[in-house]
Amino acid sequence: MKTSLALVFWTASLTAWVATADAKELSITTIKEEPYTMTKGSGLEGYCIDLISELSKKLGFMYKVHIVKDNRYGAMDASGNWNGMIGELVRKEADLAVAPLTVTAARERHVDMAAPFIHTGLSFITHKAGDAEESSFSLLAPFSTDMWAGLLVSFLLTALCIFLVGRISPSEWAEPRTDENSFTMLHSFWYIMGSLTLQGAGPHPKAPSGRVVSAIWWIFCVLLLACYFANFSSVMQSKSRQVSINSFEELANQDVIDYGTLEFGSTMLFFKNSNNPVYRRLYQQMERKKSFVSNMEEGIRRTQEGNFAFIGEAVSLDLAVARYCKLSRAQEVISMRAYSIAAPLGSPLMKNLSIAILELSESGELTHLREKWWASKCLGEDEAHASGALQAHDLRGLFILLGLGLGAGLLLALLELFSKAHSRAKDGKRTCCSALTSELSQRFGGAAEKDEEDGDKSKA
Repeated sequence: MKTSLALVFWTASLTAWVATADAKELSITTIKEEPYTMTKGSGLEGYCIDLISELSKKLGFMYKVHIVKDNRYGAMDASGNWNGMIGELVRKEADLAVAPLTVTAARERHVDMAAPFIHTGLSFITHKAGDAEESSFSLLAPFSTDMWAGLLVSFLLTALCIFLVGRISPSEWAEPRTDENSFTMLHSFWYIMGSLTLQGAGPHPKAPSGRVVSAIWWIFCVLLLACYFANFSSVMQSKSRQVSINSFEELANQDVIDYGTLEFGSTMLFFKNSNNPVYRRLYQQMERKKSFVSNMEEGIRRTQEGNFAFIGEAVSLDLAVARYCKLSRAQEVISMRAYSIAAPLGSPLMKNLSIAILELSESGELTHLREKWWASKCLGEDEAHASGALQAHDLRGLFILLGLGLGAGLLLALLELFSKAHSRAKDGKRTCCSALTSELSQRFGGAAEKDEEDGDKSKA
């Protein structure tokens, strides 16, 4: 009997409320914060916008959403006046406040709050520290994988170029039939390896073309080593500054990084009014260093820059971690709290809104909205780039310089060979192509060596 009476009462109140809601368009205040409310073109989108839409479908009311003028949630000043969304409700400038509005005792005294639509707690985010496994390969840390691959290709190409110049240039190898070539493939690799370590390995090239290739390779090695050691020092210093912090107590007991939270928010008030000595110490440190931030975006930006931990509500921090791969959230969550919709005191909307929110929760619609707007957009940034490793495109100019030098050396060696072939062709009354083919055969094969000897005998 009691259940039937309660159902009849709720149905009657809902009917009366819908009639009231239809009589006028509800004014809903919200705050711009990703992913709850965001601007899209001339309209708004986000978790809270979808939540309002679902509630309006369930309860059948019309509404108009506007962004709160001072972009604040709501706090009481020294004179007892409220600002932000709570202030608009107290002054009857809005019918509802739909936002990630934390339920607190002070707010409950001045406005009505519906059943929570999100439960969360306090945590903090920091710049993600490097993986422990990377310390085993610290010597490779200054350069990215692409950079190391580029260096290997450069090493092989330069060795091949030295080998070819040593074979082609007549100034380097004047008589292939009688002289021994100093620049074999093995010696070419050894020579450029010695140059890479700034030790040198003789014999050195005698031909102008060989000296051009050697000089370019030496310049390449000096600049490359300068970049390597400079970045190696930077990476090591960065790793030494990284601190692994997993709890609020560890955060309070260190002085390597600063930390802060949203100014005048419920999180700040929690630490300010807490009787826990650790939390009180955290607030005193933030107050002394004035490390409070004016909005969520500033807190995330400072955390991304490093040496800063941003304290906030876990559900909002989870979104930041899903968006920015360099951030990580501490596992510890304290001071469990909830987000709720607020209305002026005595509002007839609250009972029906609470029931509708509970129905959305029980049907899984709130979970669906959470998954929709908290989906990770972190696409796995290159870890080497994240850690400050130099990319191949960072030293693009250096690789271009090496390529031009190798090309110039080979071209000069070919010109030397053409000059010698032209002279021999003129002296032996042969075509230039025949003389050039003979020279190349002697330097790379020896098939034409007998023909050359026969030609000389015939001439004699």
